[in-house]
Amino acid sequence: MMIFETSCSDQVHNYAKSIVVLFKGNRKVLSTSCINGGFREDLTSIFNHDGKSGAGMACVLRAPTYEEHMMLIAEELGLDKEHTAGMSTAASMENVSIKVKSFNGVAVTAIVTGGVEVNGGRAGDPSSYYEKDGEICKINGTINIILIIDANLPEYTMARSLITCTEAKTAALQELIAGSNYSTGIATGSGTDNAIIVCNVESPILLKNAGKHSKLGELIGVAVKDAVKEALYKQTGLSPQFQHSILNRFKRYGVSENSLWDIYVEKERKEKTEKAMFIHNLHVIERENNLVTLTSLYIHLLDQIEWGLLNNDEAIWGASIILEEIEKILDVKGVKIENKEEENLMKNMIKAYEEVIAEGAGKR
Repeated sequence: MMIFETSCSDQVHNYAKSIVVLFKGNRKVLSTSCINGGFREDLTSIFNHDGKSGAGMACVLRAPTYEEHMMLIAEELGLDKEHTAGMSTAASMENVSIKVKSFNGVAVTAIVTGGVEVNGGRAGDPSSYYEKDGEICKINGTINIILIIDANLPEYTMARSLITCTEAKTAALQELIAGSNYSTGIATGSGTDNAIIVCNVESPILLKNAGKHSKLGELIGVAVKDAVKEALYKQTGLSPQFQHSILNRFKRYGVSENSLWDIYVEKERKEKTEKAMFIHNLHVIERENNLVTLTSLYIHLLDQIEWGLLNNDEAIWGASIILEEIEKILDVKGVKIENKEEENLMKNMIKAYEEVIAEGAGKR
């Protein structure tokens, strides 16, 4: 089914678990696709494919290599496998987001699917594999971006567009504070993200700059950022509302229902709240406005310790003030951060926070 037509008349179709763009003219394409990737001027189509064998199931290769697998998908989609570029993902094509931004006859269309709940990571995180003479296929939680620019761009400007596009994706994740699954950092993407940049060779408009200072760069940034946010919401529910939670905010530092319960039961008490009621109480308080605000400040102290922007004394001073305010809200006794040893400071700050929240959930 055709779901969209771009300003340069390219048709966007959704069928066979794929988003397929059929070109209606000459196009330049720069892509990270494993088939016909890099810079090409002879492609007639591009596609984004949901590689899951079923809902909640893993993606399985149907050929000896990933490249051959993608060639097979292209053929099944009725495309010329020698003149198409494609991407694969575990995201549903029904959750695609299409955003268009225009200015003075130039339209930029971002077509995005995405998810980072499984595979979200931060540049520099510990690696998951080392590739050597082998075929690696990991496509869980991928952000795939098709960016169609209705203007003619030199090759170097297309490369610049890819940089701006990537920065916009990362900005969307930063603004959602999407956590990495491989470190305590904020995700900058997933480990398997792809992008396909398309420009219209037949357009009379020639643009040579796609950096952040240019209007084209602005259009790319806004279109991609909006589309990434909407795609993530459609696929996983990630949104400002979802992140308005002390548990969701602190997840990347290992704070969870179970970690808080473990802290609670460690302490000797005359009377203990049952786990079911403890969890209930925890979810009653987890979205309280002031707690979310104070928790977000507390987490940012941890981030700044990690980044080397605050020393131990500064971090402890700020953390102690925040904890005092949280204790007042929950009406619990004060908890002191135990020591200033550099290797243990973050661990002790997290434990102090958990103790306060656990006490609050246990007494409600």
